[in-house]
Amino acid sequence: MSLSLAAFIKTKRKEAKLTQQEFADRAGVALTVVRKIEQGKENLSLAKVNQVLMMFGNKLAPVNHKEIEK
Repeated sequence: MSLSLAAFIKTKRKEAKLTQQEFADRAGVALTVVRKIEQGKENLSLAKVNQVLMMFGNKLAPVNHKEIEK
């Protein structure tokens, strides 16, 4: 099962028992960045998304969809 970016971030944030503001502060991004990601907005900065994902030891990178569909 794969989660959307929005669902992944929201789930991980809630597992860490952090509000959006607390999470944004710890990730070093604006609250609006976390809100946009969790709302599934499409016009996001890759650098900011990766800054948020690094909180969980992850980063966004190009992947050949054929490789993950095997």
